[in-house]
Amino acid sequence: MPPSSPRAVVFDFGGVLWDMRWDVARELDRAHGLPRSSVFETLYRSETWRAIERGGGDADAWRREAHRALETRAGRPLPPLHEEWRKSQAAIESNVALVVALRPRYKVSILSNADASLRGRLEHEIGIRHLFDDIVCSAEVGMAKPEPAVFDLACGRLGLAPGECVFVDDYEVNVTAARDLGMQGVLFRADRGDDLRAQLAALGVVTRG
Repeated sequence: MPPSSPRAVVFDFGGVLWDMRWDVARELDRAHGLPRSSVFETLYRSETWRAIERGGGDADAWRREAHRALETRAGRPLPPLHEEWRKSQAAIESNVALVVALRPRYKVSILSNADASLRGRLEHEIGIRHLFDDIVCSAEVGMAKPEPAVFDLACGRLGLAPGECVFVDDYEVNVTAARDLGMQGVLFRADRGDDLRAQLAALGVVTRG
């Protein structure tokens, strides 16, 4: 059957609404003689992070472990590179403006694999929490993308079926998982210059302005 007309857009946070500055992470690797993707992998490709993003573990211990892993790769002490990377990141203003343009015609929400600080960051640090009908943070619900149940939860909390929702992520595995559930999926990559407004328009999502 053809997909339903979209009634909601569900956004990933990091990489879609928040510029992860992968270029900075790569430059930090290069500048400190680290193997490719070391800054990213030591922070987000560990069993400790898998616990953190599902609401377990200790966030401070995770950050300390990630730094030790980075120093192990380097074979020497290093400055706090993860923090330097984090400080370079900022909102993708064009996509935040797109969220505004989608309302009130569409429901909009965030579905993010994130630690428990996400909701507070959206409210107080970044100031965009009020733009969204719902926030599904993996650490709050105890499950993470690409688990099918978390996509189902995100749709259900909007009061919609998966076929009525479009999901946007910068990681193809997650987009594929959403499509497998019946959602329409968009792979957005800021580092490739993707135009999310145009990508959504191709699926029939019409915006103001």
